[in-house]
Amino acid sequence: MRTESQPDFRQSFGEMNFANAQLNDRRRTKRLVAVADALVRHPGGSLPDKFRSPAQLEAVYRLMKCEAVTHESVIAPHCQRTQERIAAHDGPVLVIHDTTELDFTTHRSLDDLGQIGNGSRQGWLCHNSLAVDPQRREVLGLTGQILHRRAQTRKNESQASRRKRKNRESRLWLRGVQTLPADGNLIDVCDRGADTFEFLEHATQSGRRFVIRSAYDRSIHADHDAQAPRDLLHTFARRLEPLGQYTLNVQPRRVKQKPKKRGKKTVALRRGREAALSVTAAAVLLNAPVSKNGEHGNDPLPLWIVRVWEADPPQEEKPLEWFLLTNQPCETIADALQVVHCYECRWIIEEYHKAMKTGCGIENPQFNSSDRLQPMIALLSVVATTLLNLREMGRRADAKQRRATEVVSGDYVLLLSQWRHGYAKPDWTIYDFYYALARLGGHLNRKRDHPPGWLVLWRGWSYLQAMLDGAHVLKHQKCA
Repeated sequence: MRTESQPDFRQSFGEMNFANAQLNDRRRTKRLVAVADALVRHPGGSLPDKFRSPAQLEAVYRLMKCEAVTHESVIAPHCQRTQERIAAHDGPVLVIHDTTELDFTTHRSLDDLGQIGNGSRQGWLCHNSLAVDPQRREVLGLTGQILHRRAQTRKNESQASRRKRKNRESRLWLRGVQTLPADGNLIDVCDRGADTFEFLEHATQSGRRFVIRSAYDRSIHADHDAQAPRDLLHTFARRLEPLGQYTLNVQPRRVKQKPKKRGKKTVALRRGREAALSVTAAAVLLNAPVSKNGEHGNDPLPLWIVRVWEADPPQEEKPLEWFLLTNQPCETIADALQVVHCYECRWIIEEYHKAMKTGCGIENPQFNSSDRLQPMIALLSVVATTLLNLREMGRRADAKQRRATEVVSGDYVLLLSQWRHGYAKPDWTIYDFYYALARLGGHLNRKRDHPPGWLVLWRGWSYLQAMLDGAHVLKHQKCA
């Protein structure tokens, strides 16, 4: 019996995600499904790269021109499918929220763009809510996406005016969770941008669990006791004794460094390392801000603070330190580590944003109207969710035991094994398929090489799709 995490190969990617789109005409919905299937076969490059046929490209432009085809109408059926997958899932599901910038500065004909970056660029803020299975690290899909135009404000705007402004960016976090049900199996995971009292208050009353990285040293009382002396959140957490330790594999990454003299910032590669981290946790009563400008109540919030820190970092390395606010009781080291591991999954949405921009080229399509571009952003955002699952598929512990046909179509397995070995191997495991696909994308699979990432896998997937298209052409020629 096929489980929820295993796709139904009787349906294409477009049918699974967009067949229920309400576009006021069944022919438009059918065209949307066909466009989605074409995008998932050829995700990279510009629209002419994705649609080599002039007739197909013109059909895409006509579809995006329809008034019924909007960002909301395109992404809605996918979000509905994600909600259904969450409901069918047995166990906790993380909903990771974050915002990225989409840069369309060079698209001079577009209207309705706002400032991004340091103000010299133009585009939208894209706020995504991504559902993830924390055990398998599998992306279930988007529960919502918001395209936000940053408002132009006065430099001397008062705090009270900023709080009352309906389009302030801090409201994105509240808007991003409006469609989520009151389900204790759902865990909202957010970075420091969500550390506003109004969002913490909403999350506490939502019926869901949450893990939010703290940004501010807020006023608290210890042990959920309003009679206890007032203290500061981070200061209090730093006085706590550690409950235990664990080891985190810190991945290498590029970081910007300030120049010693006047000039541009330089980029350096931070080495990967095994970091020994200490963990502690305690109950706190979070006091409401004294300012009355916020849209929240004045009652304190009974929460838990989890601190993670690196006591002995290597020389010239900045020590790791997180303060995590949660409504999950953390009385033991196991409870605290569960919260920490939820937050560690936040890197998945950062990789998702890379998949949107690098893998799917979401900033490349050329349209002369924002109304036409935004539905394409919705389409490519859904395509990007498949990238991360492609990478995680071969890294699971059971990859060498499960057959590849459990997660991909048998046509792909037969064709790729034929390419790799010269003859078809229908009994290939997921691990065999995964590394053959990586090799097709350019991965050398040497002992010193890192496991293949989603970019090289997606390159291999594009080549495999082209091979399958060619095989279908030859088959039809023989039949004729």
